Amino acid sequence: LYVAQQISLANPEKHFDIGSSISSFVAHVASFRKIHIFDIRPLDISNKNIEFIQMDIMDSNKTKVYCNLESLSCLHTLEHFGLGRYGDPINYYGHEIGFRNMTNMLKEGGKFYLSVPIGNQCIEFHAHRIFSVQYLLDLIQEHFIIEKFSYINDKNIFFEDVDYNLGIKNNFKCRFGCGIFILVKK
Repeated sequence: LYVAQQISLANPEKHFDIGSSISSFVAHVASFRKIHIFDIRPLDISNKNIEFIQMDIMDSNKTKVYCNLESLSCLHTLEHFGLGRYGDPINYYGHEIGFRNMTNMLKEGGKFYLSVPIGNQCIEFHAHRIFSVQYLLDLIQEHFIIEKFSYINDKNIFFEDVDYNLGIKNNFKCRFGCGIFILVKK
């Protein structure tokens, strides 16, 4: 809901999403604007505000068709890339490949809304990855300016627009929290 509100405030001409929940995030956005969604899974969606494109975001030959996007989200999805859970090919570096392809899809100044699990870095195979805050900063900061960072801790308490530097050493005391980044492409 927080990210949908942020997209509403930013009011992009078009918004694209990668793999986020249809019944929550996509439905929230579709209630006030058209949203184009990419997903590796086949989806049967019938809503005038939702346009579906089936695509594997780890395939750069497919993603390069979609470039210069103004607004892109990927919520609770990147952590699954390359683990095979949703029919994607097994690839240890799937999240890095997917992140690079998403980065290339955005235009300079484009906004990227990203959420992933935060805690001690690990893979819980066939389920998801958990990312350390330091790893995420290393992945993000070469290509993006962090406009806002928020998170949800292990007790499901939401902390909005906090200094991400405060959690580098201890991952905001999360074992399986949720980091929410609003990024602007350099």
